[in-house]
Formats: sequence, C-alpha cells, structure tokens
Amino acid sequence: MGGVPTKHHTHGKTARRRSHLALKKGNLIACPKCNAAIRPHQYCANCGFYKGKEVIDVLARLSKKEKRTRQKELKK
Repeated sequence: MGGVPTKHHTHGKTARRRSHLALKKGNLIACPKCNAAIRPHQYCANCGFYKGKEVIDVLARLSKKEKRTRQKELKK
C-alpha cells in the first residue's frame, strides 16, 4: 500500500520540470491566391487551393446566399 511521499517537490522544482511543456505559437502564412491567413502545408479553407491547384470545392458546401457573396469576393 502506497502512502504520501515524505518529501514533496517545491513549486520551483515542479515549474522547472514542466518548463518544456509550454505551448508554442504556430506560424501562419498568407494564401497566395486570396491572402487569407493559413497554416503552412495546408489547403486554404477560404478558397480551397493548395500549391496553385484547387483541392476542395469550397462553393459546393455553401448555401445559395453564401455562394453568391463568395463568388463576388473571388472575382475581385
């Protein structure tokens, strides 16, 4: 049967051990087609392009009203 440890770690010791667990900020790049902020090596959720090719048809998943507004944005 285990018990409570007789020697506890101080706050500083615990913090030093956990210092490498902090989250790092992910970097973003601008989409070359629509200039939206995207993660590198990912397709753009705004226009559906990756490396100059259309990977996903974004307009197919939108409603009628959203399609019209998105087409106007893409034509600019």
